[in-house]
Amino acid sequence: MKRKSPVEPDPTAIGEVSSPPLAHLPDPASLFSIRAMRLRQLAEASDLAPYLRFLAGLADAQHQIQAELPPPESPNPAVILRAREFEMPPLHRNGMEGDETVHAIFDRLFAAADAIDKPQAAAEALTRVAGADPKAHLAMAETVLSGALPADAIAEHIFVWAALQVHFARLASVLDAGSLTPVADGICPVCGGRPASSMVVGWPGSHGARFCCCSLCSTLWHYVRIKCVLCGSTKGIGYREIENHGGFVKAETCDECQGWTKIFYQNKAPAVEPVADDVASLGLDLLMREGRYRRGGFAPLLAGF
Repeated sequence: MKRKSPVEPDPTAIGEVSSPPLAHLPDPASLFSIRAMRLRQLAEASDLAPYLRFLAGLADAQHQIQAELPPPESPNPAVILRAREFEMPPLHRNGMEGDETVHAIFDRLFAAADAIDKPQAAAEALTRVAGADPKAHLAMAETVLSGALPADAIAEHIFVWAALQVHFARLASVLDAGSLTPVADGICPVCGGRPASSMVVGWPGSHGARFCCCSLCSTLWHYVRIKCVLCGSTKGIGYREIENHGGFVKAETCDECQGWTKIFYQNKAPAVEPVADDVASLGLDLLMREGRYRRGGFAPLLAGF
C-alpha cells in the first residue's frame, strides 16, 4: 500500500450541488437489512470475510428484533422547540432507565445474536453481556455513548452499541427533518452522536453534496465539503487514499486539529453503505497509522484493530 499525495482541492466537482436538506432520517425497517446485504457483498472479495459475515448477521439481528416492538413515540413539541431555540439535538441520551422498550431491545438483540456464527471470544463476550443485569446494560450504554470502548471489553460493548443503534434509529425515524437545526461541528443534529464517516452522494437534489453518517442513530446530515468534520477548519485540508482502489474512499485530513475521517464517494460507487464500507476499508486505517493524524469520529466496529 502506498500513500497518495494530498489532493488540492477535493477532485470531485462541487458545482453540481443543488439544495440538499439538512438531514435524511433513518428508516429502521430497511436500514439494517441493507447494511447486512452490503456486508455480505463486501465479504465476497475481502480478507476480512469472516468478520464482515459476522457483522452481517448482527445487522440481520438488528433488523429482526424490531418486529412487535411498540412504535416509537414522537418527542413532545416543547422538546423540539427548546432544541431549536438552543441549537441542541432533540433526542436526549438520558432517561433510558425507565424505558421498557430499551430493555426489550437489549434482551432481544442479545438473544438474536446468540444464533450468529461467531468466534469463541465473541460468543463468550455475548454470554457475559446477556447475563448482566439491566443496570449493568445501562452502565455499558453510558460508556458507549461517551464514545470510548474499554480495551478489555470491546466485544461486549459492541453488542450494546448494536442495541443502542436500533433504539436511536427508531426514535430518529419519527422526527420531522424540517424541524432540525445544525449543532456543533462533528455532532449529529438528531442525537448528538459523532460521525462514523461521511459520503459524497449522487442523489437527485443533492448530487455532489457531502453527508455525515451518525454512528449512533444513523441519521445522515449535510456538511459542506473541504471542511474538517472534527473541528470545522477549512485550512490545511488534504486527502489520502490507497492507490489503485477506485478512488471511492479517502482519508480527509486536517492540519489544524491533526485529525482525519473517512469520506466515501457514493456518487462513484452507488452501493456504498457508510458503516459497512467503513469496516471493509480497514486498509486505509492501517495506512493512516503510519502518519501523524489521528482518526476522529466514532467507529466501534474497528475498535481493537
